[in-house]
Amino acid sequence: MDGNEILNVAGMAGRILLESGAEAYRTEETMVKICEGFGMEDAQSYVTTTGIMMSITHEKKNYAKITRIQRRGVDLNKIDLINALSRNICAKGYTIAQVEEELHRIDEMGRYAYFTTLFFSALSAFGFAFFFHGTWKDALCAFVIGLAIKFVSLGMEKSGINLFFHNALAAGVGGLLAVESIKLGCADSLDTVIISSIMLLVPGLAITNAIRDSVAGDYVTGLSRAVEAFLCAIAIAVGIVAVLTLWGGQ
Repeated sequence: MDGNEILNVAGMAGRILLESGAEAYRTEETMVKICEGFGMEDAQSYVTTTGIMMSITHEKKNYAKITRIQRRGVDLNKIDLINALSRNICAKGYTIAQVEEELHRIDEMGRYAYFTTLFFSALSAFGFAFFFHGTWKDALCAFVIGLAIKFVSLGMEKSGINLFFHNALAAGVGGLLAVESIKLGCADSLDTVIISSIMLLVPGLAITNAIRDSVAGDYVTGLSRAVEAFLCAIAIAVGIVAVLTLWGGQ
């Protein structure tokens, strides 16, 4: 059995997991489990938010591979599918070719349909308005602004814009629409509309993974995720403050 083929398969699985928002320890465990499932004597992996380093030993030969992570997002379905695949390698006797084919299929899977994503993002903003004690007018405005924020976010994700500017611009668009909705009398509370809308940008998964990785002992990854979440929060604040300063939100 070719060690390089196994490394490539394990590396692909790890890349998809990290790009889908998986924790570092989960990614390491899954990669090691895949290698051990194909009979590797020793498998070691080290994962950060931006890269994967892995080595295996097979028939007294050492193999190593480094994979660079270029983008990160959230897709819990892909994480679940790859975890299930790693558990089934031994149980169902998959070959390397079968695992590689399944990984390619998972990697190419799309998320929800574009308009489905827009609608439920807006619906989330609508619900948050009531959570923050807003009125029906606030909730309806938050729904429309949520549509706009997600539309801008999805567009910038495709263009590959830096995450900081991505969040700042999306927050700015939301803040501007919130200010205009108050000036037009469409909403009652500027604070409620803004907070409900920008909840779509809050890096909840990054914060959660930062805590989980730190608890698991992956302090480097946990700290880097915490810094990423902090920068996202700063970007959101910059976008909102810029709008309120230029257009006046009082």
